[in-house]
Amino acid sequence: MRGEFDLYGVFVPTLALWMVAAFLLSVPVRRLLAATGFYRLVWHRPLFDLALYVLLLGGVIALVHRILS
Repeated sequence: MRGEFDLYGVFVPTLALWMVAAFLLSVPVRRLLAATGFYRLVWHRPLFDLALYVLLLGGVIALVHRILS
């Protein structure tokens, strides 16, 4: 797997692309959790959002690795 992605002559790490994809996935998930009232059960919302983002990032990386392997 390549370590960087060429974007008009600028080399961008693939991890940065995966991080953007995970963030774009986390936005609707957080809105859904807020709409259902799930955050009332959470002690520290920013910490929970960070943990959710890390889990989604790991899922995106695992999915891309599985697809490309």
